[in-house]
Formats: sequence, C-alpha cells, structure tokens
Amino acid sequence: MAGYQAKTKVEDQPLVAFLDSVTPPSRQAEARVLAALFAEVTGFAPRVYTGGMVGFGRYDYTYASGHSGTSFATGFAPRKADLSIYLAPGLVQVTPLLSRLGKHRIGKGCLYLKHLSDADLAVLREVIVAGLEELRMRWPVSAG
Repeated sequence: MAGYQAKTKVEDQPLVAFLDSVTPPSRQAEARVLAALFAEVTGFAPRVYTGGMVGFGRYDYTYASGHSGTSFATGFAPRKADLSIYLAPGLVQVTPLLSRLGKHRIGKGCLYLKHLSDADLAVLREVIVAGLEELRMRWPVSAG
C-alpha cells in the first residue's frame, strides 16, 4: 500500500526503563515476570514498541491484498485493565490449551489476563510456543 506507515514501531528505550515506568507496582512486577518468561521461551531479545508493548522476534508479512509490513512475533503489553498477550492471529493451535490456562479473555490475536496470578504459567509457556509455531507456518520468524 503506497504511503502506509506502520503504527507500531520500535522505540529507543531500554526494557528496564520501560518496566520501571509501568504502574501500579503490582502490574510492574507482572510485566517483569512476563518479560523473563517470553525471553526464556522465545530465545529472542525484548524490544520496546510504541504503545507500551514489548515484542520478541519479528516477522515480515504480505497479505493477499498486497499490504505488507513487519511486526513483532509475540509479546505483551502491561495495560492498567489487563495484561495483553500478543499471539498469532486465529489462535488455532492455541485454542486447545486455553481450557487449562485459567481465567482469561480472548480477542483477535490477543489473550487478556486481569492478573498474571489468574494463569497457570506453565500453560502460558505452552501457549506462547504454540502461537510462535502457528506464526512460523505462515511467515518466517527471526530474532529481529
């Protein structure tokens, strides 16, 4: 698409500085746990994106419409209302795991947790892996 500008861009901000800015302190603690979990599970370094998102890995995509771009492969955003977990659109491989995850809501390519303690972290780990596998079936994923 001519003239299209991605809304999500990498910020020049270290992860530690971003995490230090998260409020309230309970959400900050959850964000630190998620950052460590995602880094361990994906093997990718975290990058802070506009809109308060932390992404891991990247992929280039091109839709049938011709629209193309680059995005982070998976990640999270520590929002005040919920923790947003970003996964592959569709969540086909992830769906069977959700019954074991704990209290959550699901959106298009997103998983929402009110509190990290509502989720089984071992299952969340499986969800992240399944989301990445699903994404890799569509587009190559790299460390970015």
